[in-house]
Amino acid sequence: MIYQPPTALPRRLLDDEDMYRALTAHDFGAVFRIARERAGISYSKIAAECDIKPDRVGTLARGQGRITSFEKIVQIADALRVPGHLLGLAPRPWEADDAPAGTSSTENGPHVRRRTILQAATSTGLAAALPALHRPDPPRRITDTYIDRLRERTTRLRRLDDILGGGDTYRTYLSEVQYTKGLLRRASFTDGTRRRLTALLAEQAQQAGWAAFDGGRTKDAGSLYEESRDFARKAQDADLYGNSLAFLAYKTLADNRRTAVAFAEDSCATITARTPSSVRALLYERLAWACAVDNQPKSTELALDAAREALEGAQDGEPQPDWSAWVDRTELDIMTGRCWTELRRPLRAVPVLTDALNRYSDDHARDKALYLSWLADAYLTAGEVEQAAEKTGRALELATGVASIRPRQRIEPLLTKLRPHAALSTVRDALERAAD
Repeated sequence: MIYQPPTALPRRLLDDEDMYRALTAHDFGAVFRIARERAGISYSKIAAECDIKPDRVGTLARGQGRITSFEKIVQIADALRVPGHLLGLAPRPWEADDAPAGTSSTENGPHVRRRTILQAATSTGLAAALPALHRPDPPRRITDTYIDRLRERTTRLRRLDDILGGGDTYRTYLSEVQYTKGLLRRASFTDGTRRRLTALLAEQAQQAGWAAFDGGRTKDAGSLYEESRDFARKAQDADLYGNSLAFLAYKTLADNRRTAVAFAEDSCATITARTPSSVRALLYERLAWACAVDNQPKSTELALDAAREALEGAQDGEPQPDWSAWVDRTELDIMTGRCWTELRRPLRAVPVLTDALNRYSDDHARDKALYLSWLADAYLTAGEVEQAAEKTGRALELATGVASIRPRQRIEPLLTKLRPHAALSTVRDALERAAD
């Protein structure tokens, strides 16, 4: 017989909206309070099963303090029989035996569950909610070791952009910028550590600028990109300086295409023999995009070729900065397809986009929704309305709940082009999904 702890939450309570919100926010005080009020589970039983002091359980239930230890969160999940996906954990060992036939712990899709959990964490203060992101206290004199720890934190925080939109992450990323600025004003360090900390600030400002851009804060994005450029120059970091120009190019495209191309060309001019391959590929692919939007097919193709050559020429074991390491063959194929879509070459765009998106995880919901919109656009250019409608519907599905303005900005023009074909069932389905 499978052991069932006396603190196991009834299934009806796990489905309760207040309980669900408390669990996904890791607000265990509220979890304990709801468990006692609605299921009659005493604080003393919770304390015994979770190995928490009884007075601590009561304090948490009154809204004082938080539980952030990974080990303790796992212990609570097992004691209260909370399925792992509700807390951002892998399925617990008891779930297979405990689940009724025909149910699944990932019923709504793992990428949706994970996104919901992280959105709850950012809304309550991500760094406080997730123990791995705790900011280390600064020493009296800033050391290289301390900067390394801050950089590791920046790297972990950057992973949020894989799942969430800028509307969720902007405050978190901006707070990192403000904290590092404060260190530069108040702390003491050698010239070398000051330069390293300034380079980290340039990196953080780029991430915050990207979140601002993604969340519709265009003016804030421009200011952060310009700050990043200045910090990278002060730090004498050519790679980050080039990337700041590439970001400015991306942001400027909507207002002045020629200026954007000039920014992108200047970013590529920073490339030297010492530039890491992923950085070279990133700068060249952003130049390709600027040229495509400006209707320069020859320059687009040359830039895409340079990006591909950079990736193919990467040496085994070559160190890559984390902020550019995401650029791989799949990403470059997607950019290639986007460029050919923008240049109205659907016969070239559709195969490369289709192949790349088959390799692209739904976990990256915002980005996959965006990339599907370019595939739908290419199908429309080719006159394949039903295929375009199917991809548009899929993009809408993935973009639901993502705190980014960009997917909808891309999808709305597609819906306008599809409306004259509403007699087709696939088009009608996409339009109905958009109206929900």
